[in-house]
Amino acid sequence: MIFDPITVCNMELQNRFVRSATHEFMAEDDGTPTSRLGDLYEELAKNEVGLIVTGYSCVHPCGWSDANQQGIYDDRFIKPYREITDRVRRYRSKIVLQIVHGGRQADVSQDHPVPIAPSAVKDGHSATIPREMTEEEILMAIDAFTQAAVRAEKAGFDGVQLHCAHGFLLSNFISPYTNRRTDRWGGSVGNRARIVTEIVRRIKEETGGSFPILVKMNATDGFQPGTAKAELGLTISQAVETAKLLEKAGVCAIEVSGGISEAGGVTIKTAINSPAKEAYFKDYSKQIKSAVNIPVILVGGIRSLSVMEELLENGYADLISMSRTFISEPDLVLRLKSGKVGKARCVSCNLCFDPDGIRCNFEFDKS
Repeated sequence: MIFDPITVCNMELQNRFVRSATHEFMAEDDGTPTSRLGDLYEELAKNEVGLIVTGYSCVHPCGWSDANQQGIYDDRFIKPYREITDRVRRYRSKIVLQIVHGGRQADVSQDHPVPIAPSAVKDGHSATIPREMTEEEILMAIDAFTQAAVRAEKAGFDGVQLHCAHGFLLSNFISPYTNRRTDRWGGSVGNRARIVTEIVRRIKEETGGSFPILVKMNATDGFQPGTAKAELGLTISQAVETAKLLEKAGVCAIEVSGGISEAGGVTIKTAINSPAKEAYFKDYSKQIKSAVNIPVILVGGIRSLSVMEELLENGYADLISMSRTFISEPDLVLRLKSGKVGKARCVSCNLCFDPDGIRCNFEFDKS
């Protein structure tokens, strides 16, 4: 089943494998994508990864959250991105651009000394207190995401993925822990999701309605159950309601993830050394999949072919998304397909997140 084709949005994918978005540390200082990114994505396409989601690309200069992060906030990025998508189009893989604003987790700079967020809730990880956004700034963010998607289409991407997870701006709005507003952008689930549904509406207006819009969303903030922060945080019932609103707005696929930096170690868990530890967001994805009629993509420590097949057969997801495995083995799809291996070699050590460019730095036994 994992090797069967599937249509997601209007994209015909050759299989159910998704390369989940990963910050590659391979852009120029101003966000310009480099040929190294082209090399990486082309290798994944050559090795038959059905859908490639790029590392997160910043929609506005005040939204940077990492060094050498990609940018899509200016028309000058269209040409270098087009050079990359042209390389991927030589193969059967599809590629979508993940677009993001850092929100309360954005880096500070001389031009942007205080991060912006829906509410001034202190970040327990960085100790930063963001500034509550004005109505004008929220509308600015909506426009920034919209124009980023327009540029992505011009650059030859098959679609965009809105990053609504992991504690970045759109995730900040969706979670009641980080969104304490009492205006039309806060309070109810519908109000908290409004910024995303407005972005979807605007992108459809600007692109003619057929350009695929995917979402990566949190099903949980990741706080330890029973704690005060968990009591204030995103619940699975709220996530399910949000997913239904996104589907109604026109989102055509949802990737289910979880965790914010403040919760620590939730998003990319280490020591995934047995099938029982794989797919740690699967129970969330099953509940979301049962509530929507669009494809659901599951990410989170998936390593074994048997686990992948079980997840698909038992209704946890429609596609399987992986990041670290493809850093370690870009040819994993072909290796699994050939029957040479039954699982990825990745040991989830997280040494691959290298500031000089992602790469597998684990010393495997050559004997």
